Amino acid sequence: MAEVAPAAPPKPAKKKAAKPVKSGPAVSELILDAVATSNEKKGVSLAALKKALAAGGYDVEKKNVYIKTGIKSLVAKGALVQTKGSGASGSFKLAKSTDAKAKKPAPY
Repeated sequence: MAEVAPAAPPKPAKKKAAKPVKSGPAVSELILDAVATSNEKKGVSLAALKKALAAGGYDVEKKNVYIKTGIKSLVAKGALVQTKGSGASGSFKLAKSTDAKAKKPAPY
């Protein structure tokens, strides 16, 4: 008769490494800061916005998708107004705050 080898004990499950917690502000906050610091009257173009983010240390090449989705969501929320173009291309400027007008007391 052939000898049967004893079964090996089961291996313990490997623990997954924890994902590092992202540090720093969100992309949408960086976009709003870049548009706010701009002195352009007609708004900031997408190329100028990317240059401003790159100057601030943001990796524009790797995170281009996040920039575009951030711009689209800010336009949808009403934080940015798109002055030219469509989608994530074109020029953008800050939306005028409607809360400030509502809180202003009426002149007598």
